[in-house]
This record gives sequence, structure tokens and C-alpha cells, in this order.
Amino acid sequence: MHKKPHAMHPAAGAPPVPAERDAVAAGARDLPGAGPGTEQGALTVPAAQAAPAGQRGVGAAADAAAEPVAEDIARLEREAAEMKERLLRTAADFDNFRKRAAREKAEAWGRAQGDVIQRILEAIDDLGRVAHLDPAQTSAESLHEGVGLVERKLLRVLESVGLERMDPSGQPFDPNAHEAVMTTPAPDADRDGCVATVFQAGYRLGGVLLRPARVAVYAYVEPPPGELVH
Repeated sequence: MHKKPHAMHPAAGAPPVPAERDAVAAGARDLPGAGPGTEQGALTVPAAQAAPAGQRGVGAAADAAAEPVAEDIARLEREAAEMKERLLRTAADFDNFRKRAAREKAEAWGRAQGDVIQRILEAIDDLGRVAHLDPAQTSAESLHEGVGLVERKLLRVLESVGLERMDPSGQPFDPNAHEAVMTTPAPDADRDGCVATVFQAGYRLGGVLLRPARVAVYAYVEPPPGELVH
């Protein structure tokens, strides 16, 4: 009587039978990272898990360092915009101030001119009355006296606003305030370089020279030796 052969299990390390090999491949496809191109029995790991821990730390540190830089850039842009706005506002205020100052200066100058003219109107009225005197009924002496009165009144008005009349007769010649139009012999050495005659008076206004005095200046010349001086 023959005995039926018993089914023999594969020894350890023997290749699996086809049915077992298919089951293992199916299980591998269900694991994360398994795809159509994955070889049977091979497993893949996700990229985040596959990257070394040191590289993941470097990327996180770079992202963390970039955030403060972006905040600083945004802050500097805001400060630059605010500074530009302040500069534009300051420039506009200065331009308004300059225009206002020019307008006020022109108005003040106009008021000053009007004040001076108002002061000399009376002297002009007196001059007009003298000019319209009847020559047949007015003596030369009266006419001369009337003109002198008008001159003195007009000078008083102008002096009240800062005008100074210069009459340098007998004073040393000053080229900064006098204009020499001629020289004349000096009677002695003491008067050499002094003003002999004033042809036209000079004027200052507030210390500023308006017109130099036109004068003749003494020039002393020593007599030749042996010449008698009478």
C-alpha cells in the first residue's frame, strides 16, 4: 500500500510561490510612496521624510530670518513716504512765507512812500503859492524870502524821515563822501586837502550815501626858495 505524499512547505529562504509573491506586491502598492513605477517589493519614503533633518532646519531658519527683513523694508518705505510728505509740506509753507513776505514788504514800502509824500504836500503847496505870486506886486526880496521858507520847510520834512544834508565846507576832503571837481591854491599849508567850496550839497539817508557833495579842494604849493611872500 502506497502512502500519499504530504505537501511540503518551502524551506526557509526559498522563493515564494507565485500566489504569495502577488500578495506581497499588492501590499507594497498600498504603502505610502508606492506608485506605478515602483518595483515590486520596493518601498519609497515621502520627500519631507526622506530629507535629512539638518536640511529641514536650514530652510526653516532661512524663512524665519526673511520675515524681519521684509518688516524692516516695509517700515523704511513708510518712513520714506512720511519724510517726503513732510518735505513737500515744508517746501509749500516756505513758498507761501516767501510770497507773503514779499507782499508785506511791498505794502510797507508803499505806506512809507505815501507817508513821505503826505508830509511834503504842505511844502509843495507853499512852493506853488510862491510860484504864482504876481511879479508886479511882489518885490524880489519877498520872493527870495518865500523861496527860502519853502526850502527850509521841505528840508525839515525830509530830515524827519532820516535824510541828512552834508555841507563839508572847511572839512578835510573825504573821497568816500565828497567828489572833487577842481582844486584851488591853499593860502597856507594847514588848509591843504580841505574843502574850499561846496558846489552841490551831499545827502545821506539812514547812514547810506545818496549823493556825494561836489566840492573844490585846497592844494598847497610851497613857494620857490628866495621868493618873498607879501
